[in-house]
Amino acid sequence: MAPTAQAAEPAAKEQRGGAGGKPAVRCHPALAEGKASIRSVVGELLASAAAGGSLISLGIGDASAHACFRRGGEFAADAVADAARSGAFDCYAPSHGFPAARRAVAEYLSSGARHGTRNSDVFMTVGGTGAITAIVTVLGGASGANILLPRPGFAPYESACELIGAEPRYYDLLPSRGWEADLAQVRALADGATAAIVVINPNNPCGAVYSAQHLLQIAETARDLRIPIIADEVYAHMVFDGSKFIPIASFAHIAPVITIGSLSKRYMLPGWRLGWLAFCDPNGALKQVRTATEMLLNVTAGPASIVQAAVPKILSNEHKEFHQNVISSLESAADALYRRVNQIEALQCSSKPQGSMFMMVEINTSVLYGVADDIDFARELIKEECVLVLPGSVIGLKNWVRIFFGAPVSLIMEACDRIESFCRRRTLKESH
Repeated sequence: MAPTAQAAEPAAKEQRGGAGGKPAVRCHPALAEGKASIRSVVGELLASAAAGGSLISLGIGDASAHACFRRGGEFAADAVADAARSGAFDCYAPSHGFPAARRAVAEYLSSGARHGTRNSDVFMTVGGTGAITAIVTVLGGASGANILLPRPGFAPYESACELIGAEPRYYDLLPSRGWEADLAQVRALADGATAAIVVINPNNPCGAVYSAQHLLQIAETARDLRIPIIADEVYAHMVFDGSKFIPIASFAHIAPVITIGSLSKRYMLPGWRLGWLAFCDPNGALKQVRTATEMLLNVTAGPASIVQAAVPKILSNEHKEFHQNVISSLESAADALYRRVNQIEALQCSSKPQGSMFMMVEINTSVLYGVADDIDFARELIKEECVLVLPGSVIGLKNWVRIFFGAPVSLIMEACDRIESFCRRRTLKESH
């Protein structure tokens, strides 16, 4: 739509210059829009929290904030302390990562896998988000490119697309089918400019863990569309309730797979910012993409040297007790949240989480006064009850909220009590 004369005038003035005729300093247009991000929305909600209240944060995916999830995880701190004390890792790391770190990740990914990962297949990045930025830049940089993203999804993929000028196209995850991908829609969305499809498994934000059959269907769809799969497996192995994690790279003989992983979630180390990209390409379709990735990482910063140096010790041991404690704690919290949320009249969760740390909850806004949508719900909830949840609109699903369950069960139950109190106060009474 063409701008009105009034709207066009300030825009023209900015092109000419600011106040006093000074030239305007311009920035990247995608950053000038002021579009909402998870962090900006969370920041605004926290600013609205009830003064003096005891905040319960179920909006940000950081279980490391709770000591019960860190129990038995001292091995990671010991490994990085040894690296720091040695003095051998005060240097710059190679652009693609220290060889020992790349080898450790390759061995970790190859364990029990159908397709092995070579050391040279692995590239160390600044957290999982750094891996997202890198691979979206490499694959989506061509003029007119588009990338298929899940909805609901993880907002940094959309941001990365917009920064490089790629078009994000959204395929739906279906709550009635356990949040499986709508693959008929995927086929309808794709065209000759489609560069890749992103698949998040175990899923953030829905908590789904995809079966081998569904992963096979995804791989066959990608093959037919002649596109690679970006497999976001940051929550790899964080599954429960009888589910089994299957790496999408198990199907790389059907379609090439680029896996994103990190230490952040499974090892409770989000602040260490250690992630990776791993190529699984038995048919050799990604040679140019690998070369471009190498070139990009040659001109961008990598993760801290001492953190990379700790990777072999962190990944080479199974640390069974530590991981079992994390999974047991998450399963108990997920069970409690699912059961309790479905006792609240205005809320519904149709699919119990099987992995990750998140659950999507639908809001029946028609029974709540003063709550027009999910943004209102989250804003009024934190104002009145000091509970933080993430509005679903931020991740592509209006009138839903994402609730984080990486917290002690007692805290989850208290949060649910507060949410129920809020909903009861806001419930519209039937007229008699």
